[in-house]
Amino acid sequence: MTTPIQVTDLHKSYGTVAAVDGLGFEVAQGETVAILGPNGAGKTTTVEILEGFRRADSGEVRVLGVDPATADRAWRDRIGIVSQSCTGLDLLTPREIIASTALAYRNPLDVDHVIEVTGLATKANARIRGLSGGQRRRVDIALGIVGRSELLFLDEPTTGFDPQARRDFWSLIRALGEDGTTIVLTTHYLDEAEALASRVGIIAAGRMVALGTPSELGGSGRTSTLAWDEGGRRATLHTDRPTAEIARLASRFGGEVPGLTVSRRSLEETYLALIGPQSAVGNADEVAA
Repeated sequence: MTTPIQVTDLHKSYGTVAAVDGLGFEVAQGETVAILGPNGAGKTTTVEILEGFRRADSGEVRVLGVDPATADRAWRDRIGIVSQSCTGLDLLTPREIIASTALAYRNPLDVDHVIEVTGLATKANARIRGLSGGQRRRVDIALGIVGRSELLFLDEPTTGFDPQARRDFWSLIRALGEDGTTIVLTTHYLDEAEALASRVGIIAAGRMVALGTPSELGGSGRTSTLAWDEGGRRATLHTDRPTAEIARLASRFGGEVPGLTVSRRSLEETYLALIGPQSAVGNADEVAA
């Protein structure tokens, strides 16, 4: 089985600014990978290279077995893209533009189903120009998924969504993943990355500084740190079974464990520790734009 995304020693510069500096990673079939990083870290440039919108300076990139820089229309029909920019077709309705887009694909999703799952049912026949920012964002998402793509790129997909709309969208993305769609997601919402991604990649200064499951990098499943007072010093223990270890300590101490604290490093703490100062990178992605 072909690995949908393979990136090796990727480099891309804009003048003297290295937007991507030796980055490498793979995405497996059916996997959802979230890419995190501060503005200017290189994540937007990286994704645009994967989508075929920018050329790398050097390195090797294979997306669905093809170099995106030389890919043909048949390749592009296999991918879906939800970008940050809203559609500008103000005089059309969501139904019209979604249906028109569906005609370009061999095996699209049902238009009514897409309208329903993106929360556009009550606005399906309204003009785009009369929609709110969040509703326009839903149109963008509908256009990205209607083609039933093998590989889906989502760039800040829930910007402008209220909390309930975000969770409805998460359910949709989980369903696509369960159907075998490979998904690459860029987001500034760490809870979104933790909720959706099988793995999380953190990019800083154009490099992939961490790549692992949310539980490996931080979050609800990460190893806990127990600390307590014993023998005039502070003892610590790292464990993925904190409840059992607390019970063992309580038994040893005959009840209350002196000075016991339990902590777990969050994904946010891991992220902030890894990205470090970004002043040297500047706004590489903004230069790219």
